[in-house]
Amino acid sequence: MFNTPPTFTIYSAMESLRWLKAQGGVKEMAKRAEARAAKLYGEIDRNKLFVGTAKEEDRSYMNICWVMAPEYKELEDEFMNFAKGKGMVGIKGHRSVGGFRASCYNALPMESVDALIACMKEFEAKH
Repeated sequence: MFNTPPTFTIYSAMESLRWLKAQGGVKEMAKRAEARAAKLYGEIDRNKLFVGTAKEEDRSYMNICWVMAPEYKELEDEFMNFAKGKGMVGIKGHRSVGGFRASCYNALPMESVDALIACMKEFEAKH
C-alpha cells in the first residue's frame, strides 16, 4: 500500500452500517425519516407562529426549515432563547436566511421531534 488506510473512518463506517442494518435497513430508515418529517411539518403548518420555507412538494425529510410568521417576526430571538432553555440546540437557521432548521438525520429518535413540537406548542400558548 502506498498510504495508510484511514482505519478509524473505516471502523466507524462499519459500525454505522451494522447499526443501520440492525434497525431494519434503508427501508426502515426511509419510513422513520418520513414519519419524523410529517410530524414536524404538521406542527409547523398548524402553529400560528411558524411558516415553512419550502414548498410542500420540495420539503426535505432531513433538514426541516421554518421561520416565524410575518406578524410574529419580532418573536424570533425570543423563541430561539426559549427553545435553548428547553434543551433545543442547533436549530438556528442559515445566517443569510434566518429562521430555524431541525436536522432530522437517521439516528434522531422520534422523541426528539416530540420534544421540539412540545416546545413550539408551549411557546405558541404563551403568545
